[in-house]
Amino acid sequence: MTLPAIVDFRQPVTPDESAPAADRLIRGEPLTRVWNHFSDPSGQFFAGTWASDAGQWRVSYSEHEFCHLLAGDVVLRADDGREWRFGPGDAWVIPAGFSGSWESLGPVRKRYAIFEAAS
Repeated sequence: MTLPAIVDFRQPVTPDESAPAADRLIRGEPLTRVWNHFSDPSGQFFAGTWASDAGQWRVSYSEHEFCHLLAGDVVLRADDGREWRFGPGDAWVIPAGFSGSWESLGPVRKRYAIFEAAS
């Protein structure tokens, strides 16, 4: 049996750039960049680095996401009014079913690991 290779996040990956859809945008004109270092063969697990400019947009999670903030400050606001603030070094999980908004208070960079359960 051949062992799989370790995924080293120091290896260069070309980022994908996008912006939140206009109907989800609350404030700003954030550009987001994703350096996806790993996707499993099932298409259910992903890991990499994500960055954004300042802005706020609506989010609705169908996946579970582990986040580790490397730089910047973010505020997550749930539709029920709860609010969480995170800064560099903080780590958290956004569970599937979370709905609310993501606000990057300035340039932000995080590491992520996402699991999307099979439908």
